[in-house]
Amino acid sequence: MTTLSNHVPDPRLLTAFAERRDGPLHRVNPWTKVGLVGALVLAVTVLQSLVLLAGLYAAVLVVYGLAGLPYRRLAGWYTLPALFIVSVAGPLAFLEPGTPILGALSTPIGELSVTWAGLVLFGELTCRSLTVVTFTLTASMTTKYTAVAYMLGRLLPSPIDQVALLTYRFTFVMIETLEDLVKAALSRGANFSEFWSNKRLYARILGMTLLTAIEQSERLVKSMEARGYDGDITVYGDVSRPPIHELFVVAGSYVAVIGYAAVAVYGVGL
Repeated sequence: MTTLSNHVPDPRLLTAFAERRDGPLHRVNPWTKVGLVGALVLAVTVLQSLVLLAGLYAAVLVVYGLAGLPYRRLAGWYTLPALFIVSVAGPLAFLEPGTPILGALSTPIGELSVTWAGLVLFGELTCRSLTVVTFTLTASMTTKYTAVAYMLGRLLPSPIDQVALLTYRFTFVMIETLEDLVKAALSRGANFSEFWSNKRLYARILGMTLLTAIEQSERLVKSMEARGYDGDITVYGDVSRPPIHELFVVAGSYVAVIGYAAVAVYGVGL
């Protein structure tokens, strides 16, 4: 079940944690988690201090652990966010003016150097990205599918909600198809250790996966229409309103973030 989850979050593993575990965060109302995600995104946007961003990231890591989720998996899942951080924040660290840390490096386009300001900027972008990624994984691994489907139907307009629900369900089929192709290639002596030397094999697997997905999607549409599908997937379930103490937590989070932005960013009251 976890073949593809070493460096990529496997939806089957995330769903298994949500459905079969019962940690403290599993018992938090799903609407509260949605509200906290919004407050967290707003917080990492307005916070301007590396110390505050690092503290927020540390707090999210603590929440992740209290929910009973594995840190070892999280370290592997940071691979994709790390690639994004290095590709985006890395060049910015070299372009930030300031005092060089280890001197300048001569290049054909001029001298490049990492400054202390650039290093701080890299740390801030890293904390911003990993904070949101970590809490999003935490929320998805502690919320049952019925609650997710119900909230998608309430939050997203039609037909976007239907596309999201079908995409989520069809993701499992795509992963199983890709795993079968990879296993078949490995059984025939394929080697996936080097990308460029095996780029044709990667292209064939990707092309076959897309063709198989198209064929299965056509069969899925026909089977759903035969069962009376009219453009609306009925979700049997309900997510109650959050209790009063959780509403206070969400409201307090937004008040704290907006208050910080008003005072520290816009200078209100100074």
